[in-house]
Amino acid sequence: MPAPTRLLAAAVTAAACLGATAVPATAATDTDAVVSRGVTIPAFYNPPAALPAADGTLVRTEALPLALSLPGIDGPLPGTATRLMYKSTDSAGQPVAVTGAYIEPAAAWKGGGARPLVAVAPGTMGQGDQCAASLGLEHPLTVNWQTLSVGYENLAIYRLLARGIAVVVTDYAGLGATDRLHTYVNRVDEAHAVLDSVRAARSLPGTSLTAGSRVALYGYSQGGGATAAAAELQPSYAPDITLAGTYAGAPPADLVAVTKAIDGSDLAGALGWSVNGFVQSDPELKPIAEAHLNAAGKAALKDLSTMCVGDALLAYNSARSSSWTTDGSSISEIVQSEPALKAFLAEQRIGTLEPASPVRLATGTADDLVPHAQARALAVAWCAKGADVTYKPVVLPSLGRALINHFTPLLTDQGDALSWLTDRLDGKPATSNCATLPFKP
Repeated sequence: MPAPTRLLAAAVTAAACLGATAVPATAATDTDAVVSRGVTIPAFYNPPAALPAADGTLVRTEALPLALSLPGIDGPLPGTATRLMYKSTDSAGQPVAVTGAYIEPAAAWKGGGARPLVAVAPGTMGQGDQCAASLGLEHPLTVNWQTLSVGYENLAIYRLLARGIAVVVTDYAGLGATDRLHTYVNRVDEAHAVLDSVRAARSLPGTSLTAGSRVALYGYSQGGGATAAAAELQPSYAPDITLAGTYAGAPPADLVAVTKAIDGSDLAGALGWSVNGFVQSDPELKPIAEAHLNAAGKAALKDLSTMCVGDALLAYNSARSSSWTTDGSSISEIVQSEPALKAFLAEQRIGTLEPASPVRLATGTADDLVPHAQARALAVAWCAKGADVTYKPVVLPSLGRALINHFTPLLTDQGDALSWLTDRLDGKPATSNCATLPFKP
């Protein structure tokens, strides 16, 4: 069995052992229901025709049953969850409905001040609505003959709840909400969705959050890019939110470098999600993409548009984008040859702005999926601007497969990352190590 398949099998087995729910492939009974790869998306995720004016305003809420929950003396463990839909603004300046979840922890907060809040930005989940992280809290394993999704972010969420930290998790624009395609790795869409999830959580009635609750951000991989971008955009987009700290793990800060790295890798399907997202964000790119894609490429992008990460690992492992194009060029080569595409990816670059709050940036030195060098370059750029950066190279040997090289630092560093965030939420000052960054790998 190939290494990525072994990793996927292990994740599936773990989720099943934790009480995951398999979702059967059944037809929708509601005429308004959306069905993605045999999974009926709850009607909650269908946005209304009109949205509120203010960003972060709640559109609707409902109770969210946690699959991994136990009865406790003071309520369910690890907490009580609420499904959210809230208003945000996309990169084109248009209103967008975003879904997510808030979890009120059963555990007491033992640090200083009021109970704090962490906004979790999920790593790559896929592009089908059934892959949304909020649905992953209800169904840690979603599997039928058409799709396979594992709610792996639940581990970080539950570890935060165990510390008495309230959690809000965003699904991002178009992931969960059924009115549009998920704009994968669009830094503005993701940053806004993260910051507006904080506003939504603050306005939710009946929580233990107060005006004095400190706020932090957590994200790895796609989530690391989202939190990094959110930390940069917070002063201009959300001056009402003061960030105590941000964890950005393995951030895809330079999409030119990342696009080249993932081509032919275990997660080559992410190329399709990226192109789909670019076209969703800027429809003027659609004729360019169509001119370069052959029939196989167009079919792959359509196929991937409803896939979760598990599906892509099984169906597009090691795929080469050169097989998707009319002249055999790779997507990276096409980007370099098309000024509009090149400019679009340049606009996605993270590191051109200075975060106004402490940031912990971690990257695996052997990560060749979201390359270590471009993540380290982000730390260098931030330090040069005078930002408060804690740079953490996770030194590990290459483990042979790109997905494993990328995933292992998440697990090995997660405890330290959560402890760093907890210290910031407890009011302890961060200590920048920018001065020693030149001596670190």
